[in-house]
Amino acid sequence: MIAHHPPLELLFDYAAGVSAESASLLAASHLVFCRECRDRVARIEALGGAMIDRLPGEAPAAGAFEAVLGRLDEPEEILPQPEFDAVTRTILPSPLRDYLNADLKDLKWRRRSLVHEEVPLGRTEDGAKLTLLKIHAGKGVLNHTHKGEEFTLVLQGGYSDADGHYGRGDVAVGDPSVTHRPVADPGEDCICLTVVQGPLHFTGLVGRIINPFVH
Repeated sequence: MIAHHPPLELLFDYAAGVSAESASLLAASHLVFCRECRDRVARIEALGGAMIDRLPGEAPAAGAFEAVLGRLDEPEEILPQPEFDAVTRTILPSPLRDYLNADLKDLKWRRRSLVHEEVPLGRTEDGAKLTLLKIHAGKGVLNHTHKGEEFTLVLQGGYSDADGHYGRGDVAVGDPSVTHRPVADPGEDCICLTVVQGPLHFTGLVGRIINPFVH
């Protein structure tokens, strides 16, 4: 059961086709897990379609209908679909699999501390930093806040912080007003997709020491 959803405005932008690349990937991946948000997006799309139908229209230009039919008759290029292994298909939703175009076992995890690893996925056109994050079972990352918005989609396992528990398919939202220390559930590593608009800022004595090296 999904307990934490993306903000409604993010779903509105996704349904309207105007969301940034990073937000679109996050929303599409969450929708694979969440029937409630799929229904919300469907209602938003239906509402948008009804509003468009009520707009005054202009008569189509001469030959427009024939041109559309001509394009429909053109052969469509069929691209080969990548085949993913069973573990990748189980953990990663299809939009994220297609974005990565690689199996989990082929990704290069980088150890960032004794308790967590990352796969940097680069930055999207809107400047967001995408990362696959793995927190070892039963372990917690350092207490930190955020210099910008952070969205976290849980893909495997779960974690808890001061705001509650987040399981597979849940989306956590962080901003400069949020300070937390995510702790992975025992028994299974927690794997997440993070979308970050600004760098993390670690708090406490250890955080002040390492901040210059992570910014």
